[in-house]
Amino acid sequence: MKYSRFLTQVSRNRQPSLIREMTNLLAQASPELVFMAGGLPNAQMFPFQAGSITLKDGRALTIHPKLMTDCLQYGPTAGYPPLVKQLKDLTQQLHSPPRWAEMDLVVTAGSQDGLCKALEMMISPGDYVVTQEPCYTGTLSILKPYKPQYLPISGDQNGMCPEALKAALSKWKPEEVQDTEKNVPKVLYVNPNACNPTGVSLPEDRRQEIYKIASEYNLIILEDDPYYFVQFGDRKDFPPSFLSMDVDCRVIRFDSFSKILSSGLRIGYVTGPKPLVERIVLHAQVSLLHAPAMSQVLVSELLKLWGDEGFFKHTDAVQAFYLDQRNAMLEAAEKHLSDLCEWAVPTGGMFLWLKVPKIHDTWDMILERALTKNVILVPGKAFMCDSSKPCQYMRAAFSIVSPENMDKGCKNLAELIREEMVLQESNASSD
Repeated sequence: MKYSRFLTQVSRNRQPSLIREMTNLLAQASPELVFMAGGLPNAQMFPFQAGSITLKDGRALTIHPKLMTDCLQYGPTAGYPPLVKQLKDLTQQLHSPPRWAEMDLVVTAGSQDGLCKALEMMISPGDYVVTQEPCYTGTLSILKPYKPQYLPISGDQNGMCPEALKAALSKWKPEEVQDTEKNVPKVLYVNPNACNPTGVSLPEDRRQEIYKIASEYNLIILEDDPYYFVQFGDRKDFPPSFLSMDVDCRVIRFDSFSKILSSGLRIGYVTGPKPLVERIVLHAQVSLLHAPAMSQVLVSELLKLWGDEGFFKHTDAVQAFYLDQRNAMLEAAEKHLSDLCEWAVPTGGMFLWLKVPKIHDTWDMILERALTKNVILVPGKAFMCDSSKPCQYMRAAFSIVSPENMDKGCKNLAELIREEMVLQESNASSD
């Protein structure tokens, strides 16, 4: 593929930072190298010398002095080399990208950092953006300053509908998308697994259809998949990722450790075609320089201690925990909201997407009146491309709420909805 049409002028203008490139050389330098190029602070002046972190199973991660220097010193922009290798091995194991030799990987400060840089690499003000709707609010917030022309694609209990995607793109002829002078869609954003906010996942047949359409219309697929390991079911039955079917090198995939290790570590990674990952790295060279070194070393050492077996044992435990949380949430919703709300059973993730058919718009109900009932959710408008339109949906998160409080929260929410129905009817009568 030729990627020039996907890049903004700003991204095309980026050049390697000489100092950053020279710092990267340290990763493969001889011990005899006299490095007089970069302004690295002297490690003798770091106040931290060593450390030990106790894991829940009682074992300890020991950070010896040499490793502590790696934690505290500048590192390569693409990531701490041992971690990069581990993540590449994991990606090959899980996804087996068909053109892996043409792919690369960069560690980012959470997947949100990578997503932001990828969108800024490709989107100019007024550009078209094809996205699932409802859409993750973080993505909409990144895009808002660009005032894009959204092509929102509707979905159902199985996620984005390929027929709706095809219909939205049908105003262009496939040959038009090759014209770099025309403002045509370039980017398709999708949460394939446990979509935020709906909690639904795309089945394999839809993924294949969507990939085929993206290929026909020459779209880059932004596969934002932070809930990959929070799908409910046997890992061997997970549907294949877009990356795993990427015969064209048109997928940029975003992974995260936030949902399975810690959100505070701020470690994610981006995998995609080398020319596009390179642009993200060049952006990082002049922004955050690299993802947090301490976090990268901790994750690398943890993965080394666990091995594949230990890592997957942990992710299975994470999945089982959130499955129990989901089931408790469904029980509370069924008990208190069954006559007031509609929902699809989440196939993963941390959210229940509720529709309130008898409420015209949940915005004021939640933001102005929910606190009086000691319950708070996110109004559905926050996930819509056009937030000026009324929205009957709201998102309930069950990740940190105890089953007892889920029951209490759903009971309070039911009272709030009933009061809102009365208020809505009263306002309609007065009008």
